[in-house]
Amino acid sequence: MAIGDLREVTTGDCSDCYYLDTGMYDTEGYGAVYILDTDKPAIIDSGIGTNHERILSALDELDIAREDLQSIVLTHVHLDHAGGAGFIANECPNADVFIHEIGARHLVNPEYLVKGTKSAVGDQWEFYAEPKPVPQDRIVELTDGDVIGCGHELEATHAPGHAPHQLIFHDRENDAVFTGDAAGIWVPKIERIRETSPPSDFDLDTCLDDVETIREIAPTTLLYPHFGPRPYSDEVMDEYGEVLSQWVAAVESRRAAEDDDEAVIDHFVTEQEMNDVWGKRKAEAETVLNTRGVLHYLDQKDDD
Repeated sequence: MAIGDLREVTTGDCSDCYYLDTGMYDTEGYGAVYILDTDKPAIIDSGIGTNHERILSALDELDIAREDLQSIVLTHVHLDHAGGAGFIANECPNADVFIHEIGARHLVNPEYLVKGTKSAVGDQWEFYAEPKPVPQDRIVELTDGDVIGCGHELEATHAPGHAPHQLIFHDRENDAVFTGDAAGIWVPKIERIRETSPPSDFDLDTCLDDVETIREIAPTTLLYPHFGPRPYSDEVMDEYGEVLSQWVAAVESRRAAEDDDEAVIDHFVTEQEMNDVWGKRKAEAETVLNTRGVLHYLDQKDDD
């Protein structure tokens, strides 16, 4: 699947559902946005902002008029998921923006979110667009158990391990879950699941609870923003729980063997094996981000 491609989700019993490769970080197969082409069209997540025109072009390709888009549904406010929301809302005047109540203020005033993102991603910020604020009256605040009616019913479930403002959404008609980052990063090119543990909110125990939350839903299909659809199985959830636990244990072990945290980060950057998949720059940046997140988690754990 190439950057800019739009494909129908055919996994499981899904219908009316499409996914777009937004070209996030100029990287193929990393960032997806989903579109529900129903009588009340919706998009799920909005990408990084930089490539929001590709989302608008995908709506055009599906013959969804901009004034007909009803819902912009965000799994959480991290800018790789919510950075495009203000741009899309500006172009689609009848679309409400749905987000967990904890994250709503960051859509209205993204200043703090931008500051935190710049600190976390470093020189990768060049791939981002300065987010456009979302008007308060366009935002619908959600909490656990709320349901969005957008042709399909999307049931929201709080999944705070990756971020306290994260929700996953169960599309009941398709028996599919839009996972946010609660199920990790699925890399179809190599058929492997990868950890996602960015600072400063990553918490291992709560992430493992989120794995169990998805297991309790037990949908037919998982819809990853990173990246694409995958059939659900209990083994898939077992795999991600093991990947996360082993990753945290590896960072903790390396920290015990090194003089400083930068040496820990350098070690994992050297050892990572994703250059051929995401390109050297993105692969290394991803490793830095995830290692820093675990180091921050270990610090918080020690403080407790």
